[in-house]
Amino acid sequence: MSRIFEPSERFREAVARFDRANAEDPNVETVDGASHPKELLYAQRMSAALERFAPEASEVVRLAARCQHIRRWTVPRDTYPEGRDGYRRWRADLGRFHAETAGDVLHEVGYDDATVGRVQALLRKERLKADPEVQLLEDVVCLVFLSHYLAPFAAQHEDEKVVGILRKTWRKMSERRSRSRAGAAGAGDPRCRLTGVFFVGCPCPRLPAELPPHRHPLRRHLHV
Repeated sequence: MSRIFEPSERFREAVARFDRANAEDPNVETVDGASHPKELLYAQRMSAALERFAPEASEVVRLAARCQHIRRWTVPRDTYPEGRDGYRRWRADLGRFHAETAGDVLHEVGYDDATVGRVQALLRKERLKADPEVQLLEDVVCLVFLSHYLAPFAAQHEDEKVVGILRKTWRKMSERRSRSRAGAAGAGDPRCRLTGVFFVGCPCPRLPAELPPHRHPLRRHLHV
């Protein structure tokens, strides 16, 4: 039986500060008629997904999950050149920015240098695939995307781009539990349905059901 995580006051304060920072996000997402700051909602979804997927997760992984996108809106994509190189620069800078911003908060609430450094390494995704905790964080990132962000993404992009994103997402995930959970991502969400087919040799995640047939993602690539 996994040990139940008991958050310390320091952990609670760190999460509260992360949330206050993300509550300043001027971008909003509407859920069930209520508007939420986008990055605050993302942080809450990350924590909830981590708890479901890996309730045994360590404190540093829990901290990293909560601040994965801390103040992301202050480093917008359109301030970088278009194209793959610009995108990669933006993502690399984001990793450093999130690590530095979260590190300041963690030091303020009393975490030691070793703990802060470990959370920062997770946020920078150092040694992905080789470090189990970095991989765990990435698995949760992917599951949150499949559960909450795939449907709106697919509604706005052409089939080829959707296929590319799904392939990249699948490659980022670990071989065992995460991929087995991917097929269940979005369970209970009426916008999505399980295709029951294989995508690049793996069970495909749920895809938006509300799109008309001529705009259904992967329609040329899957027998749906």
